[in-house]
Amino acid sequence: MGTCQPDRLPLVVHTDWSRAWGGQEIRILTELREMRKLGFRVALIVPVDSELARRGANEGFPVHTVSSFAKFNLRSWKELLELIRAIQPTVINTHSSEDSWMAGALARLCRVPLIIRTRHVLAPISSSLSYKFFPHLIFTCSDAIAHQLAAQGVPAKKNVVLSTGVDEERFRFSLENRRAVRSRYGIGEHEILVGNVGFLRHYKGHDFIVRTAAAMAAQYRFMIVGGGGELPSLQALTREFSVEDRVIFAGHQEHPEEFFSAFDLFFFSSYEAEGVSQALIQGLLNGLPVLACRIPSTMEPLRHIQDHCLVNYNDVAVACQGLEELQAVPRRDPERMQRQHRIVADLYGLRRMVAILVATYARYGIKVP
Repeated sequence: MGTCQPDRLPLVVHTDWSRAWGGQEIRILTELREMRKLGFRVALIVPVDSELARRGANEGFPVHTVSSFAKFNLRSWKELLELIRAIQPTVINTHSSEDSWMAGALARLCRVPLIIRTRHVLAPISSSLSYKFFPHLIFTCSDAIAHQLAAQGVPAKKNVVLSTGVDEERFRFSLENRRAVRSRYGIGEHEILVGNVGFLRHYKGHDFIVRTAAAMAAQYRFMIVGGGGELPSLQALTREFSVEDRVIFAGHQEHPEEFFSAFDLFFFSSYEAEGVSQALIQGLLNGLPVLACRIPSTMEPLRHIQDHCLVNYNDVAVACQGLEELQAVPRRDPERMQRQHRIVADLYGLRRMVAILVATYARYGIKVP
């Protein structure tokens, strides 16, 4: 495989079709930040009206925009080909279906030294062709995703499991943040605050949280941190179950670490599609006991953790029992939190992700002198 020119720092380019903002896009910016710190040149190729374009530019990343990734549009192919030829990436890392087909194929045509596809979700793929023939390797965000791809005909030797690294220093318990957030929302210390952080999408299962809240004693309060299109229906559900005063919608927050510290328990209600969720790892790093829906990628990190319970989606009776069991765990015990933080950081922390990235690039002769 080709290597970078000695007088030219390697250029790592990420592509993404999405115009929205979520865990996938956060992962992309996280990788760009960390590679830039290590001396790599980095850039984005994204749609002109995407949230990644805006946020990437705000952070000073070179952002190359395209009108769209449309694989049945010849003009889109021509536009992207000219761009790849002009910027001459050392690495192209694709993320969504459309950009993976187009940027993956054109990167092969342009002889880009290393082509990577990142697979973020645990869901059946419609075709293995773009996984087999375009990327040199595939980053999967969980073991479960790697196994699924292999079962659908993608060569297992191409898969590198690389969950999104979460900043182990940022996501630590803070008594100051706990007091500030609980005071802001009127949560008493005698009350048990069950929290969730995530974009409000149907597969995140927030309706399950509302139904569980309705079945729990009044001392349990619930907080959902995140924005998204499901908010009106969730608010309607709280009215239907008469729990408007016990379920708090905190909206999108740029500093979720402050809210994790306010929680006593974390209810991870996603029931499909997730890789190893960043929000789940953030909660674990904060030392929280976790109630989680039983899906393969979620169960991977939890098998290393003592304080957790599993539940099938929408099994309210078992969810209530799980919360009551976890409530008996000593609340915010420093030794217990530190032990959990250390285990999770070693497996899913930012430093580990960066180390795997650097080692993977080096296998292809791509490194900063």
